[in-house]
Amino acid sequence: MSSDDLEALALLHDPVRRSLYDVVASRGGDVGRGEAAEAAGVSRTLAGHHLDKLVEAGLLESGFRQQERKGPGSGRPAKVYRRATGERSVSLPPRDYATLASVLADVVDLLGAEERAEEVARGAGARIARKHRGEPVERVLSERGYEPYAEDDTLRLRNCPFHVLAEEQPLLVCSMNLALCQGLLEGLGDDPGRAALDPRPGECCVALSKTNND
Repeated sequence: MSSDDLEALALLHDPVRRSLYDVVASRGGDVGRGEAAEAAGVSRTLAGHHLDKLVEAGLLESGFRQQERKGPGSGRPAKVYRRATGERSVSLPPRDYATLASVLADVVDLLGAEERAEEVARGAGARIARKHRGEPVERVLSERGYEPYAEDDTLRLRNCPFHVLAEEQPLLVCSMNLALCQGLLEGLGDDPGRAALDPRPGECCVALSKTNND
């Protein structure tokens, strides 16, 4: 944990900034200043001020969306915002669980113990489920940081809680993530076959169908 992490996360204590951040993060793509302002219930000018502060802190990224109309009179490109790809974490005193998790992932890969790792991950999902009996899987996944959202007949997961490790060991981490989600579903009395690997850029590699199509 660095002082920059603390300062960045402290910005979210302001309710307007937190609301604007949530709006942008929940859309999963570029969000215009006016769109964010309307969703947060504030003026466009105020939204722009706070959004730019979140960009300065590294919590959001900004860019420009080209206007559909080209040529004279088309106007300037619209400024848009998206959630930053970096991660922020706070613990007192500082902890470094990510490094140890990376080492353990390397050990599993070195020993060729992927199947055993999947089995353990499935059991971990079942243990999580025991603490959430009777709750819908969407709520449990949300509490675990997956940020689920519905798309047609699929429940997609906007965020990968294991993103850093997945960058280093994608095959291992994604297979363990799938096993964990299947164990969670089964522990909740749901069909584990609903969970399948369906990776998309910038999102979790796992997706859940509304019903098992097998």
